[in-house]
Amino acid sequence: MSLAVSLHHRFPSIQLDIAFQVPSPGVAMLFGPSGSGKSVTIAATAGLLRPDSCHIEVDGQLLADTSSGVWLPPERRRTGLVFQDSRLFPHMSVAANLRFGLRRVAPGAVQFDDVVDLLDIRPLLDRRPHRLSGGERQRVAIGRALLAQPRLLLMDEPLASLDAARKAEILPFLTRLKTALKLPVIYVTHALDEVARLADSLVLIEAGRVVAYGPVSEVVARADLPLARRDDAGALLLCRVEAHDPCRVLTRLQGGGAAFLVPLLDLPIGCECRIRIPAREVILAGKPPDAISLHNIVPGTIRRIAEDLERRSVLTEIALPEGALLSRVTPDAITRLGLSIGSPVLALIKSTSIEVLGAPALSRNSLTSPGAGTN
Repeated sequence: MSLAVSLHHRFPSIQLDIAFQVPSPGVAMLFGPSGSGKSVTIAATAGLLRPDSCHIEVDGQLLADTSSGVWLPPERRRTGLVFQDSRLFPHMSVAANLRFGLRRVAPGAVQFDDVVDLLDIRPLLDRRPHRLSGGERQRVAIGRALLAQPRLLLMDEPLASLDAARKAEILPFLTRLKTALKLPVIYVTHALDEVARLADSLVLIEAGRVVAYGPVSEVVARADLPLARRDDAGALLLCRVEAHDPCRVLTRLQGGGAAFLVPLLDLPIGCECRIRIPAREVILAGKPPDAISLHNIVPGTIRRIAEDLERRSVLTEIALPEGALLSRVTPDAITRLGLSIGSPVLALIKSTSIEVLGAPALSRNSLTSPGAGTN
C-alpha cells in the first residue's frame, strides 16, 4: 500500500513540481521553508485547489488524475484536515464540535469514545473552545478530523501556533495517534523536532520542487542534502531496548545494526524507541582510544563526504549495517585521519549526547526495586 502525489502548478511567483510516493500507513512529513509549496500540496490533495496537472492516489484509491479526467470533490475524498488554528465552532461544546465530524459520514472504524480516550479529552467535553488551552484546542480539532472517518489525514503545521510548552504537551498524543490508528498522514512542518518524533517518511521541498524523499532515517543522514547543513542536523535510528544496567545507571539499545549505551531509561525490555544523534556530537577516530570517558565506539564506513563552506566544516555520512550516522568535523580532521569514501572509521559518541525521543529517564531505585526487569 502506498500514498502517491504528483502535481504541477504555475503561480505568478513560483512553479510547483511536486512528486513523491511513500509507504502507507505512516506519517509522510513535508519539510521545507515557508513558501516552498508544502501547504499547496495539502490543498491539492484535499481537493481545495485544482492544479494544472496532478495524480493523487491513496492505497489504490484514485482521488485525482487530470490526464484521465478524474477529480473527486473534497467531500468525496474522505480526507481529514487539521490546520494551524483549530477552527473549532466557538458556540459549540467540545462534544458538539467532535460530533460535527460524524454528520456527513457513514459509521466507520473510528469511534467517538475511542478518539476521546486516545486524545485524553473526556474532561473537556462540556467546555467551549474559549476555555481550552492551545494544545487542548488542537487535540479537539484532531479528534473532529478523525471522526470524519478519513482514509487520509492532512495536517498543515498543526503545532506552529503553539508555544514550546503546549507543543511538548501535544506531541505524545500525536505519537499515540499514529501508533493506534495506522492511517496514512501527510504532515506539513518546518520544525525538525516534529520530524524526529513523528515522521516515517520525509519529503524535502525547496522552491516548489522535491529535493529528496524516502524513509526518514535515510534522508536526515544524507550529508549531501541541505538538511545536513543545519546546526541541528543529526541521525535518527529506530532502536530496541536490549538491557538495563542499574549499577552503571545505563540502558543498552540496539538499532541500525549497532549497540548504544544511554542514561538509564524508564522503558521495558524489548520496547521500541527512536534516538537522535546530533552530527556535531559525533567524533571520528581511526582506532579505539586507550582511555576515554564516552561509552559508544561504533564502527562504520565512510559513505559520503560533503563540504559545508559556510561553516568551514565537512559533513561525513557513516554507513552502519542497517542505518547511518552523520558527523560534522573540520577538513583538517579528514586529512589527518586519511579518510575517503569507503574508509573504515569509528564514531565516538557520548551517552549523554544521544537523545531518546519521548522516553523519560529512569531512577536507579526504580530499577533495583523488587520485580523490576533488569539484565
